[in-house]
Amino acid sequence: MNILVTGGAGYIGGTVVRLLLERGHAVTIFDNLCHSNRSAVSDAATFVQGDLSDRELIEGTLRAGQFDGVLHFAALIEAGESMVKPELYFRNNTASTLTLLEAMLAAGQKRLVFSSTAACYGEPERTPILEDAKLEPTNAYGESKLLVEYMLQWMNRIHGLRYASLRYFNVAGAIEGYGEAHEPESHIIPLILDVALGRRKSIKIFGQDYPTKDGTCIRDYVHVRDLGEAHLLALNALTDETRPSRMIYNLGTGTGFTVREVIEAARRVTGREIPVEECARRDGDPAVLVAGSEKIKAELGWKPRFGELDTILASAWEWHQVRYPQG
Repeated sequence: MNILVTGGAGYIGGTVVRLLLERGHAVTIFDNLCHSNRSAVSDAATFVQGDLSDRELIEGTLRAGQFDGVLHFAALIEAGESMVKPELYFRNNTASTLTLLEAMLAAGQKRLVFSSTAACYGEPERTPILEDAKLEPTNAYGESKLLVEYMLQWMNRIHGLRYASLRYFNVAGAIEGYGEAHEPESHIIPLILDVALGRRKSIKIFGQDYPTKDGTCIRDYVHVRDLGEAHLLALNALTDETRPSRMIYNLGTGTGFTVREVIEAARRVTGREIPVEECARRDGDPAVLVAGSEKIKAELGWKPRFGELDTILASAWEWHQVRYPQG
């Protein structure tokens, strides 16, 4: 197939680009490089540098490419920042996605895999969280993604847009030669590994009084390769007209780990001391987010292969040591 990948120079988008190329698909990346750089773009892909708010550019790219589908990863992702500058998230994540959808419809493109988030759920009433759980985000990041999901429902109903919305839990790990590094970094596993490499003095734990076994937040971690494979399954399902035109799936392992457990696992994997700094809670952080992913397993045959936390950490650690050999 011929696929357009927005945000294809990012961590998850770039991983999926590499999986698509491995399978012989043609890929065009559309990215503004606001949190990445040109070196993250695969040489085997066509690259268009631009912002999704540029309707003329994205529509021209769609018309020229005659794509079989669009994978939409481009977004701002920092929940904490979204509670300080929510306007950035509604402009970049919600409004720019509307521009993409308008351009897709104008260009006759009607297949989309959307990078959504478990942040759509907010504080869950039960865990594991299933796809029919209430949708009440506790931060503006989650709300900006949920608004896109509402738009997608109407585009499906009125214009026949076929889409899959994949609600990620915590994505981590690395594939060979490609891993996670944001500037500035805010995700827990690369932050912990930075401490192990001596690039930071300590890892901050935000909140020690949550209603969990050790007082720290619990999260579900899924390996980025397993996550990428789910996108390919969803894309293939959208090309099958006998399948539903609207799909919503959680992506996680169904197992939760506290922040302290993740730090302890990193100590095991790296063999390094990892000092801790205890800090106050951050606004918008739910206590527990653990996925129920049985639906995508049953309907699309998704089979995560890297479910162990130590395995996920080991792949990230291997990549971090290559990226930061001097610490």
